[in-house]
Amino acid sequence: METVTRFDDRADDYVKYRPSYPASAIDHVLDGLGAPERMVAADVGAGTGISARLLGDRGVRVLAVEPGGKMRGAAAPHRRVTWVGGTAEATGLRDGVVGLVLAAQAFHWFRPPEAFAEFARILEPSGRLAIMWNRRSTTDPLTAGYRQAILDVGGEVAAERMPFDPGIVAGSGLFSPVVRGAFPNAQRLDLDGLIGRAHSASYVPKTGEEGERLLSLLRGLHTRYADADGFVSLVYETEVFLAQKL
Repeated sequence: METVTRFDDRADDYVKYRPSYPASAIDHVLDGLGAPERMVAADVGAGTGISARLLGDRGVRVLAVEPGGKMRGAAAPHRRVTWVGGTAEATGLRDGVVGLVLAAQAFHWFRPPEAFAEFARILEPSGRLAIMWNRRSTTDPLTAGYRQAILDVGGEVAAERMPFDPGIVAGSGLFSPVVRGAFPNAQRLDLDGLIGRAHSASYVPKTGEEGERLLSLLRGLHTRYADADGFVSLVYETEVFLAQKL
C-alpha cells in the first residue's frame, strides 16, 4: 500500500486513540534551544498533530509537514501550528527556516538519504534533529499480549518491524552522532480504546475474518487485565534521539 494513503481510513481512530508523549520527552527535545516562543520547528510526518500541538503548547511555532490530506484534515487546530502538505524528502519549506526538525513515530516511513539531506537543508546552522518513538514494552504482560494479538492476525508490516539504526544519522555526513534519551510513558484505555488503538495502526485488519479474530483477542486481554474501573494500561518507553546539523 502506498505510504501516503495507508492511513486514510484510520484518521479518526488515530486522533482518538494514539498515545501522546510525556512532558519529560518534550522537555528533552527542547532543552538548550533557547526560548520556545522564539523558535520555529518542523514536525515532519506530523500525522494528526499530536507532537506538533505539544510543541505549540510550549510556545514553539510549528510547521507540521504531512503528506496525507485526510490526516491533516483530521487534526485539531492550534494557533501555533501551520499545516504543510509535504513529505520528509520534499517538505516544501525554505532553506534554513527552522531550528528544530522533529520526526515523531514516523521515521520508518522515510527514505533516509533523501530525508537527511532535506532536514539539513531546512535547518539553520547547528540546528537540531530529533527522532522520537513510543516503543511498546516487551515485558509488561498486557502490552506484550496486545502485540502478540496483532501478530496473530498478520497485523505488522516490514516498515514497522524495522529496527532503527542510530548510526545512519551520523553516517549521512550531515549530522553529529545521536544521543539517546528514554522516558516512561503509558496509555490508559477502556475496551473501546484498546480496540481503537489497534485500529489506528495502518497494518491492522479492521474487517473480515482476521478483523473479527483481533476483536476476540483484544476482548480477552481486556477481560484478563482490566482494573475495577474497566481500564487497562499499555506501557511504552518514549525514545528520543538527538543530533546536531554539522
